[in-house]
Amino acid sequence: MIPIIGLAVGVVLGLVFDPTVPLWLQPYLPIAVVAALDAVFGGARARLDGIFDAKVFVISFVSNVVVAALIVFLGDQLGVGAQLSTAVVVVLGIRIFGNAAAIRRHVFRA
Repeated sequence: MIPIIGLAVGVVLGLVFDPTVPLWLQPYLPIAVVAALDAVFGGARARLDGIFDAKVFVISFVSNVVVAALIVFLGDQLGVGAQLSTAVVVVLGIRIFGNAAAIRRHVFRA
């Protein structure tokens, strides 16, 4: 119940304050969101498997976002930012869909 309340409060605060993302941070935001979604789906899967650990989840969440942002930053510095961004999204997308499939198997028992 607490995560749902936190999500609702976050959405309301975002709508009320209408935050803007600095121009220099805009290329990293979508990658950070995809990395965070990977951690969330992994946490949900671990919860259904009965092996969820909050400490592991927080470390996974933060490290996924940091590593993904560093890869994109490195790509920008090398002049291949779009290619590395695509690679990060593809890898994390595969992981998200794998976790979503495992969650679906748990929920629907199929």
